[in-house]
Amino acid sequence: MAGMELAPLRPWDDFLPGSDRFAKPDVGNLAKWNNRVVSNLLYYQTNYFAMAIVVFLIVGFLNPVSMILGGAVVALVFVGSVWAADNRAVIKNFKKQNPSLFVIGVLGASYFLISLFGGVMVFIFGITFPLLLMFVHASLRLRNVKNKLENKLEGAGLKKSPMGVILDALGQQEENLNKITDFLASKVKE
Repeated sequence: MAGMELAPLRPWDDFLPGSDRFAKPDVGNLAKWNNRVVSNLLYYQTNYFAMAIVVFLIVGFLNPVSMILGGAVVALVFVGSVWAADNRAVIKNFKKQNPSLFVIGVLGASYFLISLFGGVMVFIFGITFPLLLMFVHASLRLRNVKNKLENKLEGAGLKKSPMGVILDALGQQEENLNKITDFLASKVKE
């Protein structure tokens, strides 16, 4: 965790500007859509964490025991799945090839375990709803020059942030780093 820095809180008028900075993603080009989502998750990570904390606090205030149980189950399932992916080649390959399905699997397993304890509504609103809000915003928000620059620094390993660590655990950062090293290698050859 040494050397990790929290990204600054972006101005809310940049985070939620008018409709001119939002556009429907190109669902036909999944690589471009994935790049937009990852870039926005890295750039607006502190805003997303603040938004999630507000939703967590509201739901936690309404039902604190179920919220704590739900958060603990999701954290344990996520840590267990990341550990399994690091120690089992089949899971690691699946996570690398299907990161979205991997996350859906983690959430599905969490949902199943929480349903055994009866806290399903807390799971849906307290944990999944902020994730849905983050994904929708990251999918629709167009990137700007500062966003692209910050992401290049994160992808090259010059900066390390909490969202970068999470995306590394999901196998999303390796792809960006490979693109940067390939680009630099091609420039050196020229």
